Amino acid sequence: MLAMNHYNLSGPPGALDPLSNLSQWDTDMVEMESLAHQGNLTSDRPMSGGPIAAALSMTLGVISNIVALFILANAYSHQRRRSKATFLLFASSLVLTDFFGHIIPGALVLRLYLSGGVFPEAVAASSNGSTDPMCQFLGGSMVFFGLCPLFLGCAMAAERCLGVTQPLLHSSLVTTTRTKLSLSGIWLVALCVALLPCFQLGSYTYQHPNSWCFIKVLANDTQEADVAFVTLFSGLGLTSLGVALVCNTISGLTLVLARLRRRPSGYSSSHSHRSVAKSHDIEMVVQLVGIMVTSCICWSPLLIFGLMSVMHSYRGSIDKADMATYETLNLMGVRLASWNQILDPWVYILLRRAVLRKIYLITKRQADLNGSVLRRWEGNSFQSKSSENSPVNRI
Repeated sequence: MLAMNHYNLSGPPGALDPLSNLSQWDTDMVEMESLAHQGNLTSDRPMSGGPIAAALSMTLGVISNIVALFILANAYSHQRRRSKATFLLFASSLVLTDFFGHIIPGALVLRLYLSGGVFPEAVAASSNGSTDPMCQFLGGSMVFFGLCPLFLGCAMAAERCLGVTQPLLHSSLVTTTRTKLSLSGIWLVALCVALLPCFQLGSYTYQHPNSWCFIKVLANDTQEADVAFVTLFSGLGLTSLGVALVCNTISGLTLVLARLRRRPSGYSSSHSHRSVAKSHDIEMVVQLVGIMVTSCICWSPLLIFGLMSVMHSYRGSIDKADMATYETLNLMGVRLASWNQILDPWVYILLRRAVLRKIYLITKRQADLNGSVLRRWEGNSFQSKSSENSPVNRI
């Protein structure tokens, strides 16, 4: 269009040299193609505020996990109860996994932000099945570090449920060696699931807005292997959350019933030991409930949205408007899931017994102070009313 306008405004065709007109035509076409290419490229790139938000989120996650690791290491070194030591070992593994799960994918996403995203050609090649090493590594990292916290939360809930409901069986079955073997098995299972695309069982592709890679859930050529891979990933995640919910519910109800059945008795050393053990159990169950609630809020949207997206994509029932909606939902889901690795350490930091006791004492002191002020005010008000109603004052 620019070339045609230039040609018409240049006068009669014979007024200019034909080669000059042809040269100008080529120049304008090159400029148009360059502008169109830049428009396509920048439209798929993240916004300029992305690197700042990604860097701040990454810094907050690193600081949170380091603080939690320091507290856990200190508590583990001074812990003598085996059940508590097992819980601390699981919790340390969870925080350590969250730490690396925040560093490795976060660094890759930050690199994509700083480089302005990926070119449409790379996105198209990745969607068509071509191997992009960076995309494959980022997608596998997100699957691995996504499943590990869910598996660890489920294992911790099952271990505490066994310890609360069957303490004798727990003491005979749960040992430090078996705990370490369980941790190795959890990491191995998550790694095997993340490596399935290497065996042509599913694939990883760039996701909107081309700043992260994940399982292929929205594509015109969605295959049965992609559906199976997403179903496996979401099924394992949702099953882990469900098992953790059941185990934590059983543990909580058992502790509440034991508290209600306990009758006041004379003080003894065995009674003191049982009270300390129960207080440790309550602390651990409260922390597990916090971890479970955080995981449900952070991970459920991505697991559910991913499953919905791949089902509709496989059936071919997604138009352009629905495609934009599903892309937005998946982007919101992955952003929410990234906060799980930031909030998990703070769940343990803030729900410790020492912190809860300080909060309780501060709240109780504030309530007593407000009550004393209220009683003093009511007393002064009563005395003033009594003096007003006395016969001398009426005279």
